[in-house]
Amino acid sequence: MNTTSANQVEFTINRNANPLPEAERNAILQNPGFGKHFTDHMATIDWTREQGWHDARIVPYGPLQLDPAASVLHYAQEIFEGLKAYRHADGSVWTFRPEANALRFQLSARRLALPELPVDLFIESLKQLISVDKAWVPSAPETSAYIRPFMIANESFLGVRSAERAAYHVIVSPAGSYFAKGMQPISIWLASEFARAGKGGTGEAKCGGNYAASLLPQQEAYANGCSQVLFLDAEEHTYLEELGGMNIFLVRKDGTLITPKPSGSILKGITRASLIQLAEDMGLKVEERKVALQEWRDGINSGEITEAFACGTAAVIAPICALKSKDFIIGDENAPAGKVTVALRNKLTGIQYGLEEDTHGWLTRLA
Repeated sequence: MNTTSANQVEFTINRNANPLPEAERNAILQNPGFGKHFTDHMATIDWTREQGWHDARIVPYGPLQLDPAASVLHYAQEIFEGLKAYRHADGSVWTFRPEANALRFQLSARRLALPELPVDLFIESLKQLISVDKAWVPSAPETSAYIRPFMIANESFLGVRSAERAAYHVIVSPAGSYFAKGMQPISIWLASEFARAGKGGTGEAKCGGNYAASLLPQQEAYANGCSQVLFLDAEEHTYLEELGGMNIFLVRKDGTLITPKPSGSILKGITRASLIQLAEDMGLKVEERKVALQEWRDGINSGEITEAFACGTAAVIAPICALKSKDFIIGDENAPAGKVTVALRNKLTGIQYGLEEDTHGWLTRLA
């Protein structure tokens, strides 16, 4: 794979001749929702096996042109990432641990036989795009700009092999809370008949197929009044894996955090890793290991387990009040968010918004 770096690729900027009027943009920023609106521009970098990464550019946001034979349409050769831009009190815009996203993007590319984008080029694409669309980053509490880098194989070829041509893009969407009710605890649904990923599969990669596999059980979750779906391991159907798009933690009454250890089928969440570090900073013990569903059930019944929460870039932390299935309910749908859950969320978001000291050097200024 070509190892082009950011200092070898110069971005050109083609500004949108018809950006959304300021009044309309401001109206969107007042109530952005999540993933509903998009900024005026996007970043694009092309790759071919012969040239490596080239033709980096900021262009007006708009449709992509794909040949009907493009590899991504037939063999799902695509990956993506998710991170946020946060506006600080002085008007500057920052993002959180982009190096970690860039490294995971490389891991995903490797698994899907796509070219690996250099870390510095990944970060430079974010800086270039946010510098142009800085006005789209909202400033109200609990808002941000969600950044979605993604890569697709766009070679026109129907043979089953890795593509010789690919394109990397970045789009940005102003965002409010991922869940409509914000920090209010959610109920989740146990996927009893489905698995998200298996041993040796793509569970550790951030690719669309993993999320497509969660959509049918997610429909079942909605039908049963739940906001998310929880998957168990594919082999024994005994151990907690992750939600459709989030990692999971349990909290014991002594404050110890318990979370499934990534073993190839669980996404190595950046929010997850950050919360583990912050918990340890707060003097809390963290156990990364296999976590059986029965342990959760028994812990709730005995009072040993007092809290549960899900975490990810989009929602940050979502308190879990109950786990539902066709046969049982764990927890109390009226339970409030736990004190450890709230403390961790406040600490993490405080760092992200520049309200708490960034002792780990996690923030990177974008504009």
